[in-house]
Amino acid sequence: MEDLNVNVLSLVLATLTPTIVGTLFYSKLLFGKAWMNSIGMTDEQRKKANMPLIMGLSLIMSLLLSFFMLSFCNDIGQEGQFDNFGHGAWHGGFVAIVVVLPTFVLNALFEQKSWKNVLINVLYWFITLILMGGILDAMNHWPNA
Repeated sequence: MEDLNVNVLSLVLATLTPTIVGTLFYSKLLFGKAWMNSIGMTDEQRKKANMPLIMGLSLIMSLLLSFFMLSFCNDIGQEGQFDNFGHGAWHGGFVAIVVVLPTFVLNALFEQKSWKNVLINVLYWFITLILMGGILDAMNHWPNA
């Protein structure tokens, strides 16, 4: 990432992507009920969560992930014709398949989680990382306002 001028807006949008996608993906309209059932969580347990702490830490983790994706999508030799949404999306999908999928499967095997839980979570990260990579790669070289 030599002499990389980072577009701050791309980093902010990529950092917010897991929260935005997660809000929709884990809603009761989509996979929320199935996900809660897959981990044995009740509405009462969910309501007891410390949401300010959870959201604050999740944004910090999302920012770290955004920095990684920025570096991964914009390494040396990936400039010019590769600065587009599709290239970044490919990188996001690649990370989901070679990092997220094995990690979630390994954890699920030892934690004895259901395959439904693994599939829901991996699909969420597959979609999220595709969007994060696409945003970062497409917007990275736009001038900061």
